[in-house]
Amino acid sequence: MIPTLIWILVALLAIGVYLSWTAGRLDRLHVRMDAARAALDAQLLRRASVAQELATSGVLDPAASIVLYEAAHAARQAEEEQREVAESELSQALRAVFEDARQVEGVRAAPGGEDAAHELAEAVRRVPMARRFHNDAVGAARRLREHRKVRWFRLAGHAPFPLAFEMDDEPPAALVERVA
Repeated sequence: MIPTLIWILVALLAIGVYLSWTAGRLDRLHVRMDAARAALDAQLLRRASVAQELATSGVLDPAASIVLYEAAHAARQAEEEQREVAESELSQALRAVFEDARQVEGVRAAPGGEDAAHELAEAVRRVPMARRFHNDAVGAARRLREHRKVRWFRLAGHAPFPLAFEMDDEPPAALVERVA
């Protein structure tokens, strides 16, 4: 009788340790996901700020300036529910404005334009990487949260289910090909 109780206690202790380890792993994944989201937000803000700065610099033609400024302003002011759409629209505006290599050359030829074009190209190139890191962290957290043991024992607590950030983040080819 006593050896059976000892084995039951050992099994319960092992299960408890395993569940505790799984809860810690899930917590670390949530922290990683939050850090990746903060990095993505910073890159999106940087891209919108640089685009807005370039739009108000007078280097672009007036129509391109208006399109770029409005898209960048909308991306910076978007509520969380509309953020993906606003950021996608900024990507589309950037591609529309910089689809022609002559537009990029015109920016580079202006005083201070080389630095502005380089800064925008770097910001545009970093957004897809930051989004990929965020979505990878979300995917890892989702896969762990879908396990039965996590759901049955409610190891995720009250944390919201992680959502990927889906947006159009393709950079304008004429802008980034010169930096690469």
